[in-house]
Amino acid sequence: MSEETERDVVRGLKDVAAAETRISYVNPSGSLYYVGYNIDDLVGRIYYAEVAYLFLYRRLPNQRELDKFSSDLVSQMVLPSEVIESIRSTPKTCHPMDVLRTEVSHLGEFDPEGGSQTMNANMRRAIRLIAQVPTIVATLYRSRNDLPVPRPKDDYTFVENFLHMFKGTAPDREETKVLHRLMILHADHGFNASTFAARVTASTNSDMYSAVTSAIGTLKGPLHGGAGEKVMEMLDDIDMEEHVEEYIQGLLDDNKKIMGFGHRVYRAEDPRTKHLRGIVENLCHRQRTMSLYNKCVKIEKRVHDRKSIYPNVDFYAAVAMDALGVPKEFFTPFFCCSRVSGWAAHTIEQYEDAVLLRPSSKYVGEFGRPFVPIEER
Repeated sequence: MSEETERDVVRGLKDVAAAETRISYVNPSGSLYYVGYNIDDLVGRIYYAEVAYLFLYRRLPNQRELDKFSSDLVSQMVLPSEVIESIRSTPKTCHPMDVLRTEVSHLGEFDPEGGSQTMNANMRRAIRLIAQVPTIVATLYRSRNDLPVPRPKDDYTFVENFLHMFKGTAPDREETKVLHRLMILHADHGFNASTFAARVTASTNSDMYSAVTSAIGTLKGPLHGGAGEKVMEMLDDIDMEEHVEEYIQGLLDDNKKIMGFGHRVYRAEDPRTKHLRGIVENLCHRQRTMSLYNKCVKIEKRVHDRKSIYPNVDFYAAVAMDALGVPKEFFTPFFCCSRVSGWAAHTIEQYEDAVLLRPSSKYVGEFGRPFVPIEER
């Protein structure tokens, strides 16, 4: 018996601090901080590019710095032609997250920095990834619908270009404002599963493309980023607002998980929820959004009355993305377009920490099993 077999196991690593970070803080009491700023003070007052800059440089930019950073992002939105062709050749039956995971890895083949791991090279690499992940998503969506992909325009902001390239029309002012807020709210969230996966990969001194690919594979899971898609499936399953009570009561009676509810860290309401709820309320002039919002309000009340749990970021975010015209299978890729700035920043921070993340385990298997030669088995 070794001491490893005597270790206490913390299932799911709950409340285990694996490393230090200056990027974001998730307060269990119900608040979220980005590099010291409460998100309540940021949402609706800054652009997504400012948050990406904040993560990378750990301070907010002045106007000149923001203009330069935004220009850099837009200039890097064009994909290598080989990546575009690879996206176009993917089967239409596979999930968009499968394509995104593969093509982010593919981008590593065309990295102009080669294998350089200097801070400057990694900062430029981070900007390219923040810029190109949305382009991959837009290119995939447009190609699946046999539509051309518009090129980014210098007179559009980064988020305006994302909307323009995804939808093929001039960016709507209201929708642009919504997408800025959505992306800010999804940009980072402590050591969530995908961010931790990125940091584990980075801790081996592997490259940033590998780290972000690890994160994307992790975010795909329905217990993490894939939850928004499941929320929309649930809302679509409830054909009329009048059937909400019966539908949710059935799930509660069967002790089934209600997607979009509960959080591993927060003891109070997820601080992002009130912003997302407000976004959806403002979009309720759209008929489908009004119906979905009314269902959400009824579900939220029923679940809280019965189980005293709150909606998480996925619940109203699903309705907000639906209102933007994003198909549900693209909800998680949109999540990636936001979270990639956080992943890149955490990857760089992990390089600075320069320690291999390698937890121990508790062995619960057998010892001393007798070996039997293959001819006697």
